[in-house]
Amino acid sequence: MDTRYEIIIFWSNEDQAYIAEVPELPGCMADGETYQQALSSAEQIIQEWIETAQELGHSIPEPKGRLAFA
Repeated sequence: MDTRYEIIIFWSNEDQAYIAEVPELPGCMADGETYQQALSSAEQIIQEWIETAQELGHSIPEPKGRLAFA
């Protein structure tokens, strides 16, 4: 499993859960009741995202590491 993608985790009051986003993989996000659950779910969903992209013949972005936002 490739875990080199940046994962951003934050608390969502609206969802009452931790949300884990993977900015380099469009639409790739997960949630969890705890920070650790959100991280674990994100690691699993990254793998599923990559597998689905491969099955559909889509390109898979190379992990860039830490992203910088202005």
